Formats: sequence, structure tokens, C-alpha cells
Amino acid sequence: MSKTITVRLDDNIYEMFKKAAEGQKRTISNYVEYATLNYTVNETIVDDAEMTEIMAYSDELQKGLSDINAGRYTIIE
Repeated sequence: MSKTITVRLDDNIYEMFKKAAEGQKRTISNYVEYATLNYTVNETIVDDAEMTEIMAYSDELQKGLSDINAGRYTIIE
């Protein structure tokens, strides 16, 4: 079952979404759904190849965490 959400957008962002939706012959709500899903799948989820590349640095990452925990580095936020 579909859910409805309310999103508040700045006028400039709304116009950008509107033009993008028109360019793809979509409604604005469908475009926002499409763009959000596309971003989530392609930018926030690590695929197998990326995970293999990350894991190649596992030893270095563990050493860095150990150094931080031992107080040899300071994390600046």
C-alpha cells in the first residue's frame, strides 16, 4: 500500500524538480520518488566491488582505529 508524505521545498528546488520531472514526462511526486530511490540505491549502498576494495584496506583501518583508541590521534569534528 502506498504512503503519502509531506515535504517542504524551497521555491527554487521545487522549480528544479518540476523541470526535471517534465523532462522525464513524470509527475513531480513520481520524480521525487524516482530520484530518491536512485540516490539511495546508487550512492548509499555499497556494492560487492566497492566492499572488496574497502576490505583491501581492512588492516590499515584497524590500525587507525587502534591508534585513535590509544590516544595517538585526535578526531576533529
